[in-house]
Amino acid sequence: MNRRNFIKNSSVVSLSAASLTLASCNAPAPKETPKDGVFTDDFALNEATIGDLQAKMQTGDYTAVSLTQLYLDRIQAIDKKGPALNAVIEVNPDALAMADAMDQERKAGKRRGPLHGIPILVKDNIDTGDKMMTTAGSLALNGHKAAKDAFVIARLREAGAVILGKTNLSEWANFRSTRSSSGWSSRGGQTRNPCVLDRSPCGSSSGSAAAVA
Repeated sequence: MNRRNFIKNSSVVSLSAASLTLASCNAPAPKETPKDGVFTDDFALNEATIGDLQAKMQTGDYTAVSLTQLYLDRIQAIDKKGPALNAVIEVNPDALAMADAMDQERKAGKRRGPLHGIPILVKDNIDTGDKMMTTAGSLALNGHKAAKDAFVIARLREAGAVILGKTNLSEWANFRSTRSSSGWSSRGGQTRNPCVLDRSPCGSSSGSAAAVA
């Protein structure tokens, strides 16, 4: 595969993962992780679509800020604690400010589109020109901050999406070795399968997939 096709395909896969991650973190923390390694959890908004979330924001049941805070709390509860999924490699320190800006626009009668105020996660091999790092999961790039947004991120911002954070991945998108571990990166550690914690999450976009689940 040549470089042009690799970049093209990586962008498509990463965007798909980011889009699917939109409504995955909207509920209270689980009470306990079963000892058999099977993680179960009940979410009030587990099956919520983007349309559902937009409807709830339109009626005032939720705001972009409250949704974003739910996501942040959820990440803390099951990604950093609890079953410790390691699906999210970094959260955006400006996420709540971005969400508030989208709420203010909504109050002023401006709605950019279906993604307005919706928190999303993006894979850590996509450049974001903000305070977050872009490292492809590698400590070799630890501290690297992109000078500008990747095209897809710029379009997401224009659409009103709230960039919540970056997801873990197989380091270098699994271009390290034929024997590399799926979902492991030197920066983010091992992503765990949220359905069966001791099974492989499988794939380069393990963090994105685990966040969706």
